[in-house]
Amino acid sequence: MPKRRLPPLRSLEAFMYTVRLGSARAAANQLGLSPSALSRRIATLEEFIGKKLFTRARQAMQLTDEGAAFHEAVLPHFEALARAVEGQSESTSLLRLHLGVLPLFGSQRLFPRLAELRRLHPILHIDIDTGPHLEDRVGDTLDAAIVLTRGPSSGLHAVRLDENKVHAIASRELAEVIGKVPDSDLLSKQTFLIHNELPESFTAWKAALKLDDFEPAAIDHYDSGQLILEAAAQGLGIAIMHDDHLRRAADSRLTELYDLDVDSPYSYWFVCKPGALEERPVRMFHDWLVKAGL
Repeated sequence: MPKRRLPPLRSLEAFMYTVRLGSARAAANQLGLSPSALSRRIATLEEFIGKKLFTRARQAMQLTDEGAAFHEAVLPHFEALARAVEGQSESTSLLRLHLGVLPLFGSQRLFPRLAELRRLHPILHIDIDTGPHLEDRVGDTLDAAIVLTRGPSSGLHAVRLDENKVHAIASRELAEVIGKVPDSDLLSKQTFLIHNELPESFTAWKAALKLDDFEPAAIDHYDSGQLILEAAAQGLGIAIMHDDHLRRAADSRLTELYDLDVDSPYSYWFVCKPGALEERPVRMFHDWLVKAGL
């Protein structure tokens, strides 16, 4: 059997960190290297494989087409090697992730798929936190979070998980009373159910109906999407929610009002501190989440 030449692992590590963090400076800081030392390691890898992996302009480094192809080819094996080493390490019996999750996302999208993650990474265990102000606690009491927001703060690594439409959702009995054609007088007699942290969904929905100045009889505020859906199913009002929430709830008591295509101002995002991606629990969950397409 011919002898295989393995790439210099420190150089490969420098390359993977630079791609993952999107910055040579961030990668150098994470690895405890000077920028010039990081650059030398990457140059060694380029010399080894005979391809230019990055274009360099001042402080910026961008993947070349060959660099992108190399990363795509190597990433699964790099992760497999990390998992193999972790599985054989006597010092790694358990990895723990402190994750903030909104309850509705957890019940509808995350929990039905967590068994896949457990099979892939048996040593990874997750502490779930559904408390308030998840984004503000990332990097403090939370390693990472899945939040519903217009856009996370600039200091966080963020991955957008979806784009949504805003729907008005009601019980089937109430929907029959309201009818299929928007009637401002009839709607003004109704109670609307709005999430405390998503007020602009209602604004977007009213604008789509050209009812910007419309005021309902009452607005009841909730801090739980699950409870909003249940309140709507019980006929307590019209819920302003995402279409995905209605679809995944699969509740025969509920239906959509009107046939509207309203873009939501809010999306679900995965967020963590940029440096946290190099912590094994965060990296494992992040990579699985993105690949799983939750």
